[in-house]
Amino acid sequence: MALHLGDIAANFEQDSSEGIINFYDFLGDSWGVLFSHPADYTPVCTTELGYTAKLQDEFSKRNVKAIALSVDDVASHQGWINDINQTQNTTVNFPILADQDRKVSTLYDFIHPNASETLTVRSLVIIDPNKKVRLIITYPASTGRNFHEILRVIDSLQLTDQYKVATPANWQHGQDVVIVPSIKDEDEIKQRFPKGYTAVTPYLRLTPQPNLDQS
Repeated sequence: MALHLGDIAANFEQDSSEGIINFYDFLGDSWGVLFSHPADYTPVCTTELGYTAKLQDEFSKRNVKAIALSVDDVASHQGWINDINQTQNTTVNFPILADQDRKVSTLYDFIHPNASETLTVRSLVIIDPNKKVRLIITYPASTGRNFHEILRVIDSLQLTDQYKVATPANWQHGQDVVIVPSIKDEDEIKQRFPKGYTAVTPYLRLTPQPNLDQS
């Protein structure tokens, strides 16, 4: 079954490098990043898991929990984690699901038959505290994921959930944002965006990021 934005993320119980995990219990009221790997001991994925471990502080301050998946077993994961820690100069600090039966991979549409009948593609899903799927991105096997882009998307989602704004192309935290077109009343705009705004066109109105101190 195909996974779509806005779907409720499926719950599951599955073994992992940190024991049996109930996904909803693991997430609690946090955001989640679930990302899949085709197999253990793959070079690109080794660098990705190492980099994810190094981003623990960045994930934590955004209330995000990371959890990975591979189709190999727990014993294989433990050996791979040792390699990751040694080669990437870090300590893996999040669970890796052992999805030998492809249960989670099937729930989250991580197996694409045209790519492989048995191995997961390298997909990543962002899930919000209401368990809704907010981003789905799939990478080719030859290209490592850009985790700074993942953090950027999380920043955008958390900001735009709180304020009636959207983030423009290449937006980074601290830059101007777009007032959503549905707000047309000037009094409402002044109330919501006291820092003011610039109307590039009637429908493209830029305002300073509203959750930052003007100082």
